[in-house]
Amino acid sequence: MTKAMLEVSRKELAEQVPKSLENSKKYRRGIYFFLEDYIIEPIATGLRFLHLVIIFVPVIVTIPTIWIGARNADRDNERSGTLWWYGFLVGSMERAGAAFIKLGQWAASRTDIFPTEMCSIMSTLHSNAPAHSLETSKRTIEVAFEGRSFDDIFEEFDEKPLGVGAIAQVYKAKLQPDLATLQNNTIDREEPNLARKIKKNVDATLKSTPQRVPSSHVAVKVLHPKIEKIVRRDLRIMAFFAAVINAIPTMEWFSFPDEVEQFGEMMRLQLDLRIEAANLTIFRQNFKDRSTAWFPYPYTEYSTRNVLIEEFAQGIPMEDFLQNGGGVFQKDIADEGLDAFLNMVLIDNFIHADLHPGNIMVRFYKPEKLDVPIFTRKENRTTGPVESPDVTEEVLERLRPHQKNPEQWKARLKEIDNEGYRPQLIFIDAGLVTELNSKNRTNFLDLFKAVAEFDGYKAGHLMVERCRQPEAVLDGEVFALRMQHLVLGVKSRTFALGNIKIGDILNEVLSMVRTHHVRLEGDFINVVLSILLLEGIGRNLNPELDLFAGALPILRQLGAQGGGSMIRGGDFSMLKVWVGLEARSFLQASVDTVERCVKYDQLSPNI
Repeated sequence: MTKAMLEVSRKELAEQVPKSLENSKKYRRGIYFFLEDYIIEPIATGLRFLHLVIIFVPVIVTIPTIWIGARNADRDNERSGTLWWYGFLVGSMERAGAAFIKLGQWAASRTDIFPTEMCSIMSTLHSNAPAHSLETSKRTIEVAFEGRSFDDIFEEFDEKPLGVGAIAQVYKAKLQPDLATLQNNTIDREEPNLARKIKKNVDATLKSTPQRVPSSHVAVKVLHPKIEKIVRRDLRIMAFFAAVINAIPTMEWFSFPDEVEQFGEMMRLQLDLRIEAANLTIFRQNFKDRSTAWFPYPYTEYSTRNVLIEEFAQGIPMEDFLQNGGGVFQKDIADEGLDAFLNMVLIDNFIHADLHPGNIMVRFYKPEKLDVPIFTRKENRTTGPVESPDVTEEVLERLRPHQKNPEQWKARLKEIDNEGYRPQLIFIDAGLVTELNSKNRTNFLDLFKAVAEFDGYKAGHLMVERCRQPEAVLDGEVFALRMQHLVLGVKSRTFALGNIKIGDILNEVLSMVRTHHVRLEGDFINVVLSILLLEGIGRNLNPELDLFAGALPILRQLGAQGGGSMIRGGDFSMLKVWVGLEARSFLQASVDTVERCVKYDQLSPNI
């Protein structure tokens, strides 16, 4: 679906002309496209190329420094000269602008291609892009609202941007009442009926989140002017150098032209903000009956290629919980994040591909009360969820003074817990989404099943057979045997749930993939790296986090939805995983019970 939206966006862009030529005759438009495509753009691209040469020639000249200096055991055994050069490269990419900043951030996620320490340093890349002027933002926004005066669009508008990125900047504002249509368009509003009433009471019993009173404030994202043309030129230059590198013997396994093409697609997805609005709509639909995560409402009717209007997400940054701890809520937050992600991967196949801590926030709510007629006065009975005001700001006011004091922070969280508040995750910045095609979804599920079934040898061979360039793989049989060794190592610890870190397993897999030149598809890697990131966040909050245990409820749901069809089709693989994990869960409970009994027997003589 995302690819279809991108194709429509590209076609529209290719046919775009200045406003003065919109109603012109065909030959005038033809002259414009000839001048644009064959004179103006080549000259502009040439000048941009010279600019990049000035920035990156010093980087190329200093490559020999990577062989200088002592090795650092705690930095992946890299030389000090290598680490300096990585830092110099990052600084140069920051100066080169939006496309190269995004390229570095993308490269930081490709531990299957680049050295681990290089990826770590690349992950520190940040945008130094200056904010474009308020007047430019106002003009762009007025176009989105079909020429309506800026003062007639917003009741309030904070002129200082909340953030300035490589591609866009974001403001906080409040729409005029006649434009704030969120109240009438929430997907949660359903016709009252008995089934809805029963579901509501079950959800309330399970501490489900109530329907929110929508925020009256919005976030306004505005693309930087002419950013699309700048990025397009940079992608042409990258494609040229990728082709040159690919022509060097032994370098073809990297398949840099394919990687640049994939990176270019990722960039184009972020250069049309209507795609992000559509992604938010799909996420909200997928999560409308789940309490784990919430996505802001997009005003699709006001969003254009250059402007995105969405409900303002009022939350406490995940960074604060990682720095100060989650206190009494740490298990809830970790488990809910894992559950939300596994639902995206295993059920929806629509995965937020940019889930770093900066894009995750935590809001608080009070669970619903049961709507049972015997306890409720007739005039107060309802068949839908009771609306809940957003109390996150009140909670934040109580936590804010203690952001530098973890002990006081945790004490406040305990007070909030005693008052009945519950946490819920907010995911923002949904411009990048991964949808696995059937081949890559099969690859991912096979890897997941292999670890659960302890058949690493089979998974290793499948990965070699299905990779992008099977002929370039080095020692495929050794790769499969190393996969088997890795998985058997997991099996030896299988009942110590807290010891099984899927992140460690996948990190080792990515290292082996790089060593043996097993070129996996980019969207497959995106999902694997998202798991690494989410598990890292989760274990920071809850060291006992177990991805396989978290997957159990979702595998049960998969079994309930498609168990019959899988059996009829002869596909018992996911059912075997499900049964195996259920057995592991049962045995773990039994082991825990035995351990408690042994401890009790040891203590009993003293009682």
